[in-house]
Amino acid sequence: MADRPIAPEFTDADESLVGVPTIGRRSQVVTPPAPPRAAEQKRTLLALIDPYLAAIALMLVAVGGMMVYSTTFDWSFQDFDGNSAAIFFNQFRWILVGVGVAFVLMLIDYRIWKRFAVPLLLGIIGVLLAVLLFSDFRFGARRAFLNGSYQPSELAELVLIIYMAAWLSAKNARLGSLVRGLLPFLTIVGTLALLVILQPDLSAAVMIVAVAGVMYFLAGANLWHLGAILGILLAGVIVISQLGLLPDYAQERIDDYVGGISDLTQTSYHTQQAVIAFVNGGWTGVGLGNGRQKYGPLPAPHTDSIFATIGEELGVIGASLVIGLYVAYVVRGLRISRRAPDAYGSLLAAGLTMWVAIKALLNIAVMLNLLPQTGAPLPFISYGGSSLVALMCGVGLLLSVARVTAKEQSTQKRKTFGGNTAHPDRGGRNGGRGLSSAGNRRSG
Repeated sequence: MADRPIAPEFTDADESLVGVPTIGRRSQVVTPPAPPRAAEQKRTLLALIDPYLAAIALMLVAVGGMMVYSTTFDWSFQDFDGNSAAIFFNQFRWILVGVGVAFVLMLIDYRIWKRFAVPLLLGIIGVLLAVLLFSDFRFGARRAFLNGSYQPSELAELVLIIYMAAWLSAKNARLGSLVRGLLPFLTIVGTLALLVILQPDLSAAVMIVAVAGVMYFLAGANLWHLGAILGILLAGVIVISQLGLLPDYAQERIDDYVGGISDLTQTSYHTQQAVIAFVNGGWTGVGLGNGRQKYGPLPAPHTDSIFATIGEELGVIGASLVIGLYVAYVVRGLRISRRAPDAYGSLLAAGLTMWVAIKALLNIAVMLNLLPQTGAPLPFISYGGSSLVALMCGVGLLLSVARVTAKEQSTQKRKTFGGNTAHPDRGGRNGGRGLSSAGNRRSG
């Protein structure tokens, strides 16, 4: 069994040694050298913010604002008395709200949310039940309140990540147990997924199951359990599809996808128009705002299909840069997870990071006909207030984990500099832990 990193311990006895006079004729008080004041002054709030993650998130949001305007200026001009920026300004207001919420959450110690994990979960279950009973019926589904402007399923994904991080970090070695690990996990995730499926919102249900599954794996779950779950899910989808028990729209999406694997002309109209947009764009694109598919042929160019619009107007190069931003976001998020000071922070950061990664992967894969149509928005970029604010909450929590980690490392360095050198940092040069610290899943 691999040795678990042991955090340095500092006792009152260690601190009491500082300033004790030496024995002898010329005794004098030995005081530790004071740390440089300039360095202390730099450890302000801004110095504790992870600038890379913040910059990447803001760049994605900026790209989103730019593409929302590009895809809606004509629609906005026609529907809002010649105001081509009306829809863009609506999204811009949500951007300001999201940035403000992210900043506030960054200032709050992320560990406080562990105490509210259960109330948050019960609250979101109640909200999802209210959606089924009292929400607006739009486009054949009950998914949103306030005339379609607020979708609780986005918030449900965020709350599940907070709860799973708290629950999994508390379970520790019991995750390998069928009764104490797997069955409670299936109950929690299955309840949320079922409530979302009943709306129906299959894309949100897929996100809930996928993100929870990834977090369960990172926490040290039994691989045989995970394999059994995946096998059961796959077999269940196949059987339900063959028996014709799926909703008509879901069955149609699967049939279109299967047909389009061998012949692209047999896939759905939506996917065909997305592919045409990519073909039109070529390597460099037709220019920002000059795309033609958004004027009618391409469904939902400002939401589900916004990546296809990016491909048409900015080309393969522009689309690749957007993918590069997502990759950079994931790399930075996992780095924050690895350095987190506790298992809860590590799992929380990993879950929030993979949430964005899976969302982006689903949207891009659908646009490229690699997966059936799901209706998943492109994170930070697609038009929509609920999704953007929920994602920016995730950014704020990630920045909070990074800030607390940097603050604790700074405190540790000051203690060591002040004379506590008898206990070296055995946790690594950054004082951080890998994902395996969330349960030591790979030790042994």
